[in-house]
Amino acid sequence: MKKKANSLQDLIQQNSSANAYFASLPSYVQETILERAENIRSEDDLKCYANNLLAGDD
Repeated sequence: MKKKANSLQDLIQQNSSANAYFASLPSYVQETILERAENIRSEDDLKCYANNLLAGDD
């Protein structure tokens, strides 16, 4: 299992794949994720949370 980052900011700075994924998200999703960043410390956390937000767009 990959080591979890200390914060979303650390994750984005240290993981280029997570950074690219975050950058590809719509701005409203990025803003919501940043507001709840304390629970996001891995790329899987980021993708799961983003997918949940995007699922509401259907």
